Amino acid sequence: MNDASGAPRPRSLKQPYGQYYRRRTPAPDRTLAEAGPGTAGGEYLRRFWQPIALSAELKDLPVKVTAMGEEVVLFRDRSGRVGCLEPHCSHRGTSLEFGAIEERGLRCCYHGWLFDVDGTVLETPNDPASTLKDRICHGAYPVHEEKGLVFVYMGPPDAKPEFPTYDVAADPAQDLVPYAITTPCNWIQVFENIMDPVHGVFLHTRIAGAQFSESFGDLPLLEFRESDLGMYYITPRRVGDKVWVRMNDVVMPNILRAGFVWEDGYREKHFTRGSLLRWCVPIDDESCLAIGWRLFNPETDPTGKGDKRAVGKESVDFIGQTGERPYAERQRIPGDYDAQVSQRPIAIHALEHLQGSDKGIAMMRRLIREGQEAVVAGREPKAVRGSVGRIISTYCTDTVVRVPKRDGVDDEQTLWRIGHGVADIVTDPANGQGVARHARVVARVKALAEE
Repeated sequence: MNDASGAPRPRSLKQPYGQYYRRRTPAPDRTLAEAGPGTAGGEYLRRFWQPIALSAELKDLPVKVTAMGEEVVLFRDRSGRVGCLEPHCSHRGTSLEFGAIEERGLRCCYHGWLFDVDGTVLETPNDPASTLKDRICHGAYPVHEEKGLVFVYMGPPDAKPEFPTYDVAADPAQDLVPYAITTPCNWIQVFENIMDPVHGVFLHTRIAGAQFSESFGDLPLLEFRESDLGMYYITPRRVGDKVWVRMNDVVMPNILRAGFVWEDGYREKHFTRGSLLRWCVPIDDESCLAIGWRLFNPETDPTGKGDKRAVGKESVDFIGQTGERPYAERQRIPGDYDAQVSQRPIAIHALEHLQGSDKGIAMMRRLIREGQEAVVAGREPKAVRGSVGRIISTYCTDTVVRVPKRDGVDDEQTLWRIGHGVADIVTDPANGQGVARHARVVARVKALAEE
């Protein structure tokens, strides 16, 4: 049998030198990957508050931003309020990125129409007697600023949720430093990296030397679980007489919590809250913005390896997150950026051959697809919504406890006893929330290690 080009189709995937038969690349799964207005993925993401810029970017000029395939203009007026407007003036379509920021609102450069942050037309000075401004409203989206990030809600107005407060963002022990990095590939292949702990063994350790710590080079035990937030993984491994349990978690649809970058598993820690709270926001279908907070605290980073000065716009303080390094250096010491971007602008899932260690990838894609399908069907997607006074508990931790090997005891059983025990404690809603929860988790983890 021949294909459309007349060439014979391969009889087996095992054929050596068989690229001739495989050169036709199937199309990507656009239903999963698309994020523009009106798409399943785009409407799903629009049901949530999304960060699309750093507060520091809003100075004395408007900023044109593309988020989820849609252009908007952000600005901070002279009274300090932030607006997010449809870019084309309602009068004649001139882009408001060239507008003048005023005490109240943004004025179009072409004929002087003045727009408030909610889209109200305040003035039409080209025709002062006109009542048109009282009969129309310019397109605008609600904005919320939080600790150096500008969030926008781009979904249906009657479905707007309360802005969520996550535990680490409300914890006074955490120093939150905002940052944003543009990556030229589809958002899902950047996002799903968090549920691939095995890449830390190879990409970050064995292939090009330890980028973070030598302890990442040992293949951990591995388990993935769904949660009320989304999903998380449990990876217990032995480091000398210690058991190091890492839990990274995902808050659907596009938030990740990542453990301490340079963790080595040598110092006892009971409930540290990781390095990142980060969103992966599509810019369009072939680029995305990794945006959120780098977390700094002495418990997570007792030796002070983190560098706040290196965190900001298109910059973060650990290797491999941007394409700024020389190409030859990136070939010798590739990072997450290189692995993700080189998968193609949109990864071709039909060409992948997933294995047992990829269960987290498969689970994550399923959860995203289920969320998309719910919105398309008019249902509420699975989500943990914000509410006044509520602090949403996340599950990321690096837990290191002293539990030596015991003669006559299968050490894998010991690793799983500690790993499952930590996970059950960390995810237990009976711990409460906020600072009180942290203290209860620490006490219970200490007791677990002493059993």
